[in-house]
Amino acid sequence: MTVDMPTLTISNRMARRLWLERQGLANAPTGVLDRVGLLGIVNGIGFVQLDTIRILARAHDHILWSRNQNYRENMLDDLVKGRDAFEHFTHDASVLPMEFYPYWNRQFDRMRAQIEKRKWREYMPSKKECDQILNRIADEGSLSTKAFEAKKGTDRKEGWARPPHKFALDYYWYTGILATCHRHNFIKHYNLTENVIPPRYLKKTVSDDKKINWLCVNALSRLGFGSEGDIQRFWDAAHLNEVKDWTQKNRKTLIDVDIQMADGRVYKALASSDLEGQLSALKAPTSRLRILNPFDPVIRDRARLQRLFGFDYRIEIFVPAAKRQYGYYVYPILEGDRFVGRIEARADRKAGAINVENLWWEPGVKVTKARLNKLSAELERMGRFIGARDIVGL
Repeated sequence: MTVDMPTLTISNRMARRLWLERQGLANAPTGVLDRVGLLGIVNGIGFVQLDTIRILARAHDHILWSRNQNYRENMLDDLVKGRDAFEHFTHDASVLPMEFYPYWNRQFDRMRAQIEKRKWREYMPSKKECDQILNRIADEGSLSTKAFEAKKGTDRKEGWARPPHKFALDYYWYTGILATCHRHNFIKHYNLTENVIPPRYLKKTVSDDKKINWLCVNALSRLGFGSEGDIQRFWDAAHLNEVKDWTQKNRKTLIDVDIQMADGRVYKALASSDLEGQLSALKAPTSRLRILNPFDPVIRDRARLQRLFGFDYRIEIFVPAAKRQYGYYVYPILEGDRFVGRIEARADRKAGAINVENLWWEPGVKVTKARLNKLSAELERMGRFIGARDIVGL
C-alpha cells in the first residue's frame, strides 16, 4: 500500500529567495574575480545571453557585472577565445561553459529543422558559393562576415535583413559546422568547429536520452522549482514532450510543490526531492539595490517574473515611441527580494556621464532618503564600470 505524501507548499518569499539564490543575485556582488570565478558564474546561471544594444552596458557584460562588480568588459570574450566557453543559440545567441558542449550539440539538429522550416536555403548563395565560403575559412582561419563581398540581400520582410553570405554563415553556425572563434567590437568571427571546440568535448559521445536528462536536471537545478514548461524554456534545447517524458521517468527523484504567487494564488511545480534541505539553508538576500539588465536571466521569463514578484515588465524597444508605457530601454530595480522600481538611464560616453531620464517606483514603495541613497550608490558603481564620472538627473 502506498501513501500519498502531502504536497509541499513554498511561501512566496521563500520562492523568490530561492530563485534569486540560484541565479546568483542573493549575495553582494563583491570579491576577487579571476577566470575560474567568472566561469563559475556562467556555469551557475547556465548561460549568458548576448545582445548588441549598449545603452549603459551590453546585456552580457551587465548580467555578469550584476553578480560580481569586479567584472570588466571583454572578460567573457576571453573565456571564448581561451576555449573555456562556447557560443551558440539558446533563446538567442549565448555563451555557455565548454563542458556543456557534449550535451548541447543536439541543438544543432533542432536548429536545422527550424531553419529548414523557415526556408532559409532560398536566401543562401548557391552550393558552389557556400562551399567557397567554407573553403576560405578552412584555408584562412577565422573570418567575419566583413571578409565576404556583400551582394544584394533578400527582399524578405520578416526577421533581420542580411546578405546571402550571412545567411550561409549563420546557417552553418546554427547547425554546428562553424563555431564562434571570438568577437571583435561585437562582430562574430567564424571558424570550423573542429578548430574551436577542444577534441575532448568535440569527440565525446553522449546518448540523446542522457542529453535530455542533463538538460532537465540542470534546468531544474538552476530554477530551484518549475513546471514542465519552465524546465523546457530554460534552455530551449528540448521539446516540451521530451521534458514530459523525462518527468514521468524520474518521478522518484522529483516532488510536487505548490508555489505561492505574489498575488496569493498557488501554481503547481516540480522540484528535486531535497528541496526542503535547500530551503532550510537559505539566507535572506543582500539588501543592496541593483539595477538589472532587461535580458538578465531573472527577468527573461516574464511570466515567472510576474508570478513570483508581481512585477509586470516588458521590453519596449520594438514598441512605437507613442505607445510605450515606460521607455525604449528601461532597467528593473531589485532591492533584496523585491522589484521596487524601474529606471531609464543612458550613458553619454563622450561626456563621461550617466543621464537618468526617468524613474518609476512600484506602487507601495516608499521613496525614502535611504532608498534614494542606495540608488545613487548603484548608479555610481555602474559609472565606474562603464567609465562615467557623473550622474545627471537623479
